[in-house]
Amino acid sequence: MNAVILDAASLGPDIDLAPIRERVGSLAVHQQSSTAEARERLQGARVAIVNKVVLDAQTLEALPDLKLICVLATGTNNIDMSAAERLGIAVKNVSAYGTASVAQHTLMLMLTLANRLSLYQRDVAEGRWGRSDFFCLMDHGTLQLEGKHLVIVGQGVLGSRVAQLSEAFGMQVTFAARPGNESDDRRPSLAELAPAADIISLHCPLSDATRHLVDADLLATLRPGVLLINCARGGIIDENAALAALRNGRLGGLGVDVLPEEPPRDGHPLIDALAEPLNLVVTPHNAWITPEARQKIVALTADNLRDWQAE
Repeated sequence: MNAVILDAASLGPDIDLAPIRERVGSLAVHQQSSTAEARERLQGARVAIVNKVVLDAQTLEALPDLKLICVLATGTNNIDMSAAERLGIAVKNVSAYGTASVAQHTLMLMLTLANRLSLYQRDVAEGRWGRSDFFCLMDHGTLQLEGKHLVIVGQGVLGSRVAQLSEAFGMQVTFAARPGNESDDRRPSLAELAPAADIISLHCPLSDATRHLVDADLLATLRPGVLLINCARGGIIDENAALAALRNGRLGGLGVDVLPEEPPRDGHPLIDALAEPLNLVVTPHNAWITPEARQKIVALTADNLRDWQAE
């Protein structure tokens, strides 16, 4: 069984592909591929292994030998799933590989925002500590997490791990109802919980029900000083509305690891706002990138190959 990896560079150079090599007869490894290059490189291959390369219907129709697509991620939006089904091509993704990594990153953002780290680092770099009348600076009020109310959207493996870590800080954690399913969910909706929240953390997929889930209307219901964290998908919050709320003090801090367009080649208002003295953190969609998480992707992909061969 011959297989082709189209974008191995997305896993990083330090990842061992041996578990995948052991499951296939031959493995061709390409660091990056365009869709046009993928069509050429997959000729004769039975298995395509891909992270973010787009495999559209036209490409899949040009690959009569292709029987399996292994996605090195949870999302399959880069694959034309209906075309794959029509052509009899199985698609297998991986999930829960980055639970510890993303949960750790979420807590890092929470702690960074709660302690106004970016603001104090700016003060130190600009020499304000050296000019202080006292031994410390306390210009930016910090937030003690113990006793605070954290509202989490998404009670999957990741959201549950974030809850576990947050409870270790003495926080009260409440899960919101699944967006779009509030009428059949006994948990309160985000809209109901938001006015009493101290921190909101998002761990749900992007869908019609969650796009701009946190919008100007919901932000207007928050108590001043709330921290908002998005390690899920760009677009779940209305980033422009959130930035306005941060500037006017409705939000006490905003931390995002995701943006609607990635990479943001044309920039983004949140990136521009990093030059302002705001309690704002933007990380480059790297919550998942611990070596352990990336190596687990390879192990889970090898499991998918084994399971497919056994079918």
